[in-house]
Amino acid sequence: MDVLTPMSSNTQVSTGRPTRARHWVVVFAITLAILSYIDRVCISQAAPNMTHDLGLSKVQMGYVFSAFTLAYALFEIPSGWLGDWMGPRRILMRIVAWWSFFTAATGFAWNFASLWVTRFLFGAGEAGCFPNLTKAFTTWLPQDERVRAQGIMWTFARWGGAFTPPLVVLAFKYFSWRHAFGIFGAMGLVWAFFFYRWFRDNPRNHPSVNAAELALLEGADKMASGHGDVPWRRLFTSQSVWLLWGQYFFTSYPWYFYITWLPTYLQECRELDSATSANYAIFPLLFGGFGALLSGFLSPRIARWTGNLRLTRRLMGTTGMLGGSVFLWLAVQFHDPLWTMLAMGMASFSNDLMLPCAWGACMDVGGKYTGTLSGSMNMMGNLGGFVAPITGGYILHLTGGNWNAYLYSMSAVYVLAALCWLPMDPVTPLDQSETAHA
Repeated sequence: MDVLTPMSSNTQVSTGRPTRARHWVVVFAITLAILSYIDRVCISQAAPNMTHDLGLSKVQMGYVFSAFTLAYALFEIPSGWLGDWMGPRRILMRIVAWWSFFTAATGFAWNFASLWVTRFLFGAGEAGCFPNLTKAFTTWLPQDERVRAQGIMWTFARWGGAFTPPLVVLAFKYFSWRHAFGIFGAMGLVWAFFFYRWFRDNPRNHPSVNAAELALLEGADKMASGHGDVPWRRLFTSQSVWLLWGQYFFTSYPWYFYITWLPTYLQECRELDSATSANYAIFPLLFGGFGALLSGFLSPRIARWTGNLRLTRRLMGTTGMLGGSVFLWLAVQFHDPLWTMLAMGMASFSNDLMLPCAWGACMDVGGKYTGTLSGSMNMMGNLGGFVAPITGGYILHLTGGNWNAYLYSMSAVYVLAALCWLPMDPVTPLDQSETAHA
């Protein structure tokens, strides 16, 4: 990895064969995605111990789970907008330092209120992570590499979350849940140091980028920082934007079950011990990673085959959501925990077929306002994530612990997500009149 020195151009680098500095941006995105999911998923595995030690009810724990998503949702648009205006370098540095601090601070909670406030501030800090990484992709990657990069990034994000449960169980063998949160928080600071030292908002200012690679990134200067003049009216009146928001809201409602209530479900409903439930809890995020990876590589090929990127994204989104609904319904029918988790894994696999297409739509539709648009979509997704754990807590309370009722509600919501994809135009940029026909 190169050490940066101030420079106004990159003329001293050979202009022959294109350099591959842009691939380091994908590496940084992958590692940060993994860290973000470790820090947000670890609480689900720690929840039984935290509930016992702090004397929390299921309804209270549902509110704790949702504190993160509420703050994460509320601060998504401001953080994404700041990335458009100031560039992702400074914003991501602030984001990672903030969330790392409050990840560690989770271990100091002493009651419901302190835990809720800490998780809320953790969510406020992590908000804007993926919109700013998406902004960096828009600036640093050619258009034909962006969706594939999204697929790779989300694959490792899911896999980071997938292997967090056994990682937490291992950590609990040597540390209390309080000390474990401190260790997880420290890892983010290491990432922030190396990222800030290497990254530049504009690839033209990076000494490792030669003229040939810049030629692949034609128009990068127009996509870099300095775009705080977001056309808010056009954003809020765009049908495509509302449909992007809607599908992400509905998709996040069932998905957040996997990173909040799932370990409790496996231990209470399926009567598994903590170690076994941690191993089974790997399935949804592990399978989801494969879905994102497949979609990232398959979508461009389908688009070339059909000659219609709009149709391809609609197809992947609708198929994924309907598949998620069917597999979650099947999960309820099985009595063997293994088959139940395989079905949930396939539901998550179907779910994540949508991810690269949705974030690719943010890059194409958003253009130089990618940070703001992707932040708004992620905001709506996390509002769905905010509703889900609380709804789950109340469903369990009102039905006397009937987990199947909660799972059926998630299956139904996937159908609503599928309906959002059918009329969507996930291609036409905001700065063009939306006259494209389906």
